[in-house]
Amino acid sequence: MLTPDEKKFVIYWEKNRDQKKKVSKQLSVGLPAGTLIVIAIFINFFSGWYKRALMEYNADKSIFPVLLIAAAGIAVFFTVFSVRHKWDMNEQHYRELISKEKSGSSETAGDKV
Repeated sequence: MLTPDEKKFVIYWEKNRDQKKKVSKQLSVGLPAGTLIVIAIFINFFSGWYKRALMEYNADKSIFPVLLIAAAGIAVFFTVFSVRHKWDMNEQHYRELISKEKSGSSETAGDKV
C-alpha cells in the first residue's frame, strides 16, 4: 500500500516523465547552477591567489578563448549530468513505487483466496 505522498509522486511522474527527459528542458532547468559554478571558477582564477595560473595567463593572452570554451563545456556538462541524474533517481523511485504497489495488491488478493 502506498502513502498519499507516494501516490501523488506516481501520478506526477507519470504525467511529466517524458517532458523532463528532453534535453532542452534539462538545459533550461540546470543551466543556472552550471553557470554559477563557472562564475566561481573564473572568480577563483582571476582573484590571483594562485600565482602560477595568473602568470600563465599573463604570458599568453590567447588562452582566454580556450578558457571560455572550457567554461561553456563545464557548464553544459554539469547541467546535463546533474539534471539527468535527478531524472534517473526519480525514475528509479517511480519504478520502485510501482513495483511496491503491484506486490502489495497481489498480496492482498492472495490473502482473500
